[in-house]
Amino acid sequence: MDTAFLITSFATLFVIIDPIGLLPIFIALTPGMSAAQRRAIAFRACGVAFGVLALFAFFGEAVLGFIGISMPAFRIAGGALLFLTALDMLFERRTKRREDQAHEGQDSDEYDSSSDPSVFPIAIPLIAGPGSIATVILLGGQAPGLQGTFVVLGVALAVIVSAILLFLAGNILERALGKVGINVVTRLLGMLLAALSIQFILDGLKAFGFAS
Repeated sequence: MDTAFLITSFATLFVIIDPIGLLPIFIALTPGMSAAQRRAIAFRACGVAFGVLALFAFFGEAVLGFIGISMPAFRIAGGALLFLTALDMLFERRTKRREDQAHEGQDSDEYDSSSDPSVFPIAIPLIAGPGSIATVILLGGQAPGLQGTFVVLGVALAVIVSAILLFLAGNILERALGKVGINVVTRLLGMLLAALSIQFILDGLKAFGFAS
């Protein structure tokens, strides 16, 4: 498999999932918990998120074909979605929305102080959300075949492992980066994602013969 594809895939998924941006939210969702409790939640959330992404990696394109959506069309739509995500990251709207989603999980009728936030909202939709699901399907389309699917899943697993490591070191990293540091990193990742999303759109247009 092309090394450039692996690097691009990792960068795209890392930017979309944004483990660094999830750090303060993860800590806010696990207040007063011991290191062991936070570790269990981190592993459970990332395991569920990987399972969801694997499901769409294997069957996402088949579902698209069943409802009559071509891969180039989905690539253009996915690129547009990723571009909107990049704009949200650049203007801090994405962090605000993720915090709102986290609060929705806390404020639901079924939530209490002992509730487990690993499945909702951490795994879904904060890690395995529309952006990461669309990205997995898009990357799978660029690397067709069973081998390509496993390569994409390997990249997704690497990103999720990095998220686990960041979650486990959450307290230390949050103090080291601070709010300003996290905002700077998020904006830099947003600029990278904007460029990658335009590339997805151009690839889709090229498949339709509108770009060379």
